[in-house]
Amino acid sequence: MKVLILAHGTRGDVQPYAALALALQRAGHQAVLAAPAASAALAESHGLAFTPVHDGPNTLIDDPRIRQAIETNYRGLAGKKAALQVMRASKPLMARVFADMVAAAFDTASGTGPYDLVVHGPSIPGHRIAEELGVPAVPALLQPMWVPTDAFPNPMLPIRLPHRFNRATYLPFKLMLRPFGAIADKSLNLPNRRGRHDFLRRPDGGPATVLHGFSRHLLPPGAGYPASVHTTGFWYLPAAPAWTPPTELTRFLEQGPPPVYIGFGSMAGTDPARIGRIVAEAITLARVHAVVVSGWGGIAVDDLLDTLPDQVIALKEAPHDWLFPRMAAIVHHGGSGTTGAALASGRPQVICPFVADQPFWAARAHAAGIAPAPQPQRHLTPHGLAEAIGRAVTDPAMSKRAEQLAAAVSEEAGVTTAVTVLESLTVRRT
Repeated sequence: MKVLILAHGTRGDVQPYAALALALQRAGHQAVLAAPAASAALAESHGLAFTPVHDGPNTLIDDPRIRQAIETNYRGLAGKKAALQVMRASKPLMARVFADMVAAAFDTASGTGPYDLVVHGPSIPGHRIAEELGVPAVPALLQPMWVPTDAFPNPMLPIRLPHRFNRATYLPFKLMLRPFGAIADKSLNLPNRRGRHDFLRRPDGGPATVLHGFSRHLLPPGAGYPASVHTTGFWYLPAAPAWTPPTELTRFLEQGPPPVYIGFGSMAGTDPARIGRIVAEAITLARVHAVVVSGWGGIAVDDLLDTLPDQVIALKEAPHDWLFPRMAAIVHHGGSGTTGAALASGRPQVICPFVADQPFWAARAHAAGIAPAPQPQRHLTPHGLAEAIGRAVTDPAMSKRAEQLAAAVSEEAGVTTAVTVLESLTVRRT
């Protein structure tokens, strides 16, 4: 089986798709990951077949409009204005991304094609590429915001409506993708059929097979997804075989008590220095040691190192599967991938959501008993963060519940289950 996997976004967005590619490869299949050029090192470190595409909206990460959107979570007039500006700026960049993905799909010179299957993220009209190829498309979704359910409203919706409107709350985000679908219309020789922009439907109108790359254990009960939707569990990418921890990190872990991890991934608001000051004071108030991962600049670490040299070590990045189990607690932004990695580690969490689906995961972790109440980034204070950290590292019930959930998600075997679903599709075709 030859599978083309189309992914885009930051490292945290791409990493689960890399995990799926690796699982397919280990199962004896051929998988090609087409993802941002910035992800090349990630793919290379795991020996994955990789086709680079344009970095697209990732190039806007330092744009003030992006930072404002992250800071406000699109709330208020300023947030909505920032969201519109981001969409306008992203569309031409996504056109370049899609053109590169079309080229990858129809590349015969490299010997990778023809493909039997196209797996794609929701912001990429990969189902249209698959239609042109004449093969099945499988949407691979990392957040529960695309498949409607009566059980809970769309996690991205910033307001709460009566329960009877839950299913309707998914429609705006379906419509949000139409501009990207128009890009596909211009790039491919396909008829403008009805429903062509709905990636949850096959060209014949039947339901598409959908992979949910997250755990049912964090969802509200009674999601009631149709049989075509497979909620497999999180997709974990192991540390690269050649990776070894820096000497200073090993020494730091050996010389003190288990530290707290603090990192916000690719999230970077308008004032990373403010976040750095809050984190420094919270570490002091909570009387903990900390491994602070700066990621894409969401936390300014210079003051941390100057004021707390014996309590803090700063890193650019480190594999979660290696680092998290060695921590006393995990403080993070609530991205799907980081939430899943923290869940697998069996350690309590403190979630400081910025934007998008992150408030949803923060609320679900709290409801599951593995995290204190969320600490939204826009309302973050030193005392609030310190109190949450203190509870996470001292509450035995929270620690026990985190260990129980870690065992449950381990049994899901997310990527293995996903590979089995994909294999069944090619069997049915033959």
